[in-house]
Amino acid sequence: MLIKTKCFGDVDVSTEKIIHFENGLMGFEGFKDYTILFNSEKKANKTIMWLQSIEEQALALPVVDPMFISGAYNPVVEDELLTSIGEFEEDDMLILVTLTVPPDITKMTANYKAPIIINAGTLKGVQLIAENEEYLVKQPVYDLLKKRKGGE
Repeated sequence: MLIKTKCFGDVDVSTEKIIHFENGLMGFEGFKDYTILFNSEKKANKTIMWLQSIEEQALALPVVDPMFISGAYNPVVEDELLTSIGEFEEDDMLILVTLTVPPDITKMTANYKAPIIINAGTLKGVQLIAENEEYLVKQPVYDLLKKRKGGE
């Protein structure tokens, strides 16, 4: 399927790579289908990915695996909120957090409070609110990412 995107131009996306969010994402409830795109074709360069809407070419959210940022992220959510994405093993679960990248990149933040959880087996996703009090909507991450990227 050929989709049009604002940032990546026309992209050919396999239907097996379309992730469905029954309730959409917070603030974008009307858009249900997404795919994950990368800035580079190189598989090793997966630090920051893009959750690209299939339905709206201008909607692409920068996302990152929070474990890549700090190595420790364990959102507490009610199990019943995960039922919409189907049964899954831990290996099937992909957790992402959205990034906010302002003009001053050193002020980059990640939304640790509202993780995006994807079941890779069913290609269904959900965005939830983590009950962890220590997780912030605007968690500063620039220094952590810089340190992490420099260490690899």
